[in-house]
Amino acid sequence: MAKNLLIVESPAKAATINKYLGSDFEVLASYGHVRDLLPKEGAVKPDEDFAMNYAVIERNRKHVDRIIKSARKAQAIYLATDLDREGEAIAWHVRELLGENNVLDGRDVYRVVFSEITPRAISDAVANPRLLSQDMVDAQQARRALDYLVGFNLSPLLWKKVQPGLSAGRVQTPALRLIVEREEEIARFEPKEYWTIEADLATFQQKEDEGFSAKLVKHQGERLQQFDIDNETQAHGLRDRLLAAAQGQLTVSRVQKRERRRNPAPPFITSTLQQEASRKLRFSAPRTMRLAQQLYEGVEIEGGKRGLITYMRTDSVNLAEEAVTELRELIQKRYGNDNVPPKPHQYNTKSRNAQEAHEAIRPTSAALTPADLKSFLNDDQLKLYTLIWQRTVACQMIHATMDTVTVEFDSAEGSTFRASGSTVRIPGFLQVYEESKPQGKEDKQVRLPPMAEGDVLKLRDIRADQHFTEPPPRYSEASLIKTLEEYSIGRPSTYASIISVLLDREYVLLEKRRFYPTDVGRVVARFLSGHFEQYVDYEFTARLEDELDAISRGEKPWLPVLEGFWSPFIERIKNKEETVSRSEARQTRTLGDDPKSGKPVTVRLGRYGPYAQIGGGDDEEDKPKFAGLRPGQSMETISLEEALELFKLPRKLGQTSQGEEVSTNIGRFGPYVRYGSSFVSLKEDDPYTIELPRALELVEQHRLERAQREISIFDSGIKVLKGRYGPYITDGNKNAKVPKDREPESLTEEECEKLLAEAPERRGRGKKASKKTAKKVAKKAAKKKATKKKAAKKKTTKKKKKKKKAAKKKASKKKASKKKAAKKVAA
Repeated sequence: MAKNLLIVESPAKAATINKYLGSDFEVLASYGHVRDLLPKEGAVKPDEDFAMNYAVIERNRKHVDRIIKSARKAQAIYLATDLDREGEAIAWHVRELLGENNVLDGRDVYRVVFSEITPRAISDAVANPRLLSQDMVDAQQARRALDYLVGFNLSPLLWKKVQPGLSAGRVQTPALRLIVEREEEIARFEPKEYWTIEADLATFQQKEDEGFSAKLVKHQGERLQQFDIDNETQAHGLRDRLLAAAQGQLTVSRVQKRERRRNPAPPFITSTLQQEASRKLRFSAPRTMRLAQQLYEGVEIEGGKRGLITYMRTDSVNLAEEAVTELRELIQKRYGNDNVPPKPHQYNTKSRNAQEAHEAIRPTSAALTPADLKSFLNDDQLKLYTLIWQRTVACQMIHATMDTVTVEFDSAEGSTFRASGSTVRIPGFLQVYEESKPQGKEDKQVRLPPMAEGDVLKLRDIRADQHFTEPPPRYSEASLIKTLEEYSIGRPSTYASIISVLLDREYVLLEKRRFYPTDVGRVVARFLSGHFEQYVDYEFTARLEDELDAISRGEKPWLPVLEGFWSPFIERIKNKEETVSRSEARQTRTLGDDPKSGKPVTVRLGRYGPYAQIGGGDDEEDKPKFAGLRPGQSMETISLEEALELFKLPRKLGQTSQGEEVSTNIGRFGPYVRYGSSFVSLKEDDPYTIELPRALELVEQHRLERAQREISIFDSGIKVLKGRYGPYITDGNKNAKVPKDREPESLTEEECEKLLAEAPERRGRGKKASKKTAKKVAKKAAKKKATKKKAAKKKTTKKKKKKKKAAKKKASKKKASKKKAAKKVAA
């Protein structure tokens, strides 16, 4: 039986480490977080010093039970979760759970950390344990509390004012704001015209298809600015004069040669790995992180399972001393001594909020080349490993030496043409890896022919080219991550999840690898920027991250940070709940008036998305008309004419040969053609433009499909049909299976009736529907019961009153007859 229990986060990591530690250790996985805040209001209690109510995550309960069971038998417990704040918090939660279950008595609990999963790293970590860092745990708890307080208070306000089901997050909202503001910048952008003049040149030795270009950089002795030539007349006039004056040749006036050094890029951190994988491999951030996790946790190779890269959530560019030594040896062996710098390169972390000093992302052994691992990794794993291996090796190689040459040609009217070129003299690190550049900023290498002052060159032509300034580009995943990092929004470990949340919530769309905000995303971003400007401010978000870092370093207590955030935040929530109307929050846009009715035409955001509306009165007589926006239309850009087109549905197209009315419309599940009481979904056709012949074609196709589905039809309306999961019987209200031992064609009407009678009642569509239906039915039943009770009570009260009245009447009658009798006796 194992004496020690070692707990990690993932089962893959557990399987790898288990092979290294031997029979004295049992290695179990927590499967990520073991506890989280209760997913309901009151999980964080600001009035009780931000007390936090945790509960075991249900899907991980069985793993927690197994850890507790094994911990009872162990002499010592090693908490070996990841080495960042998140990992520290998981280790703390595991220890807390063990304490609550009375497992810790008389047992040693150690915290061990490692940045790579190799036998040496694991042995060193177990031999040198440390205590849990309460400062790191407090920082993570503060982050979790902040995220909870923002989400659980801001999201309900969005549901109430904008649309149900929306969410707001402390970090996702500033990221959304970046995308929306970029889109607004693009919409405001006005292109400006400018012209460039270029000379097409060649030496007299060069062939027809060879040559180079020189750009006009000076005119009348002055340096040309971008907008100095801004129209066609001016550009072509100057071009014609220069061409005439040159008479088919230009002379070299000056040649300037320089040597330029280009240094290698530092090794990968999380954000740069995501950016390069996006640009070079076209991997999304979540995909990159998933693959990196697999390489870190271990892959089966010759000699057993082992981790291939160091921990992938880091913002440190440091490399371990032994790793640098191994890299220098590898470079010397593979690329020669000339490519090894005299001293190892040292890199400084740029991020102002860099977390704990981890290592950069590197191979656990540089000796394991991508070629060695080709047969053990899948295509995606190999691509990512190759990228990491190349970048790491390159970062410890010598710089590249470039020869740059600039040649100038003086011309008429005090003009100068300039050509620049560069060549690589000593490739250095470029033999292994070259860092990619954002689109439009790539280095263009132009090789110029040898030239000296006084050389005469052939002038083939002078071109005047028109250009227009371009708006800033939309964010790609790589550029968004870079911007988030620059603004210190979030952390390396959160960039992938920020992007996933924005896409999942449909606040943004990713088209052609660029982010576009949706109407919902715009409305949410503007509502929060307008009413919660401080909390979506980039500087505020970065300052809060600084404070969380200070907590993790033990420089600041965590409760004052939460108190400073909470009081003004909840005040703002209460104020906006009272003062902001739904119409203002939904940012209704008025397009103009409907020419037929004279009523205003508006676009706004509704429960099911953006829609257009004519009119807006609440009276029955002035009931507004509604129409949903078509795919590709936006509240931001739709015109009055386009909006009025939406109200042309339903369109009557004509009739079928059987005399059924044919029309087209858009329903909850998309566009359709209706004939009689039947519907045909439109997949490629447009409901606004489809004509009767095409609609009848679709109707005929639909009828044919239905006929092929129908096996038998009885006079009573019962049908035997072919279904998705096999033949079945239906009467429109209830469905029944066809017995396996029967051919569907052989069933009689009586047999079908019997099978339908025995079949269970039809349920609502899916759990949600059945739950809703059950709730409705229960509500109705309760209402009925209450009404019955009320009626019964009324009846009883009436009866009692009647009885009382009758008794009173009887009593008064008796009294009267007694009086009469007494009077008689007296007489």
